[in-house]
Amino acid sequence: MAFEIERKFLLRGDPASRLGNEVGEHLRQGYLAIDQAVEVRVRIGSESAAVTVKAGRGVVRTEVEMPIAADEAEELWIHTMGRRIEKTRYRIDLAGAGLDRRADVAEVDIYHGSLAGLSVAEVEFASESSAAEFVPPHWFGRELTGDDRWSNAQLARHGLPEEFINGSP
Repeated sequence: MAFEIERKFLLRGDPASRLGNEVGEHLRQGYLAIDQAVEVRVRIGSESAAVTVKAGRGVVRTEVEMPIAADEAEELWIHTMGRRIEKTRYRIDLAGAGLDRRADVAEVDIYHGSLAGLSVAEVEFASESSAAEFVPPHWFGRELTGDDRWSNAQLARHGLPEEFINGSP
């Protein structure tokens, strides 16, 4: 069984200064099914597409990703109306910048459309102990790990949490 060990953070300020010359990938993500325990999504990127099943909550979750053809992804996309997000993803080298040896990369997502203004960082780890010991850089803000309101599935369904809209995340 495949597991994802990940922590998620709200970013402080405009993340553009942290991105340097990084080129991001535009991603469309639509949810085919969402319930309390499991979510099934289709993700369409510039060069790949996949169906992903995620289960669980918190730092450690089950994740199974299956690559699919672009035309198949577009067929599935039709069935995600009302449960979609669009974002640009950047990969920031944490280890190379001397920030933290417990994590190599932060994936910085800058959202578009109804989620414009939201930017988060997701950091994946090889072990739960590495995740627990990780010290986020100062430009990471509040930790969102385990707060379902900030999961991509819930953002796709319900939009931004009220506290973000009111300016107090």
